[in-house]
Amino acid sequence: MGIGGCIILIAAGAILTFGTDWEVEGANLDVVGLILMAVGLIGVATFTSIAKRRRVVVPPATPVIDERATRRPYE
Repeated sequence: MGIGGCIILIAAGAILTFGTDWEVEGANLDVVGLILMAVGLIGVATFTSIAKRRRVVVPPATPVIDERATRRPYE
């Protein structure tokens, strides 16, 4: 699940929790919305920590110049 899926979970959870007044037998939609928002936030935190770890840039090493490669043959 990418960052977009996590944001969709957070939005769907917020809509269920704060934007509706539906009543469903056997389920509390406020709790379902809170669970969706929590899962979305955990997903965003996980995704950003993994993405940050992938973006570590190592500075390039000093280039080694091989003089044999720059010489012309028979000189």
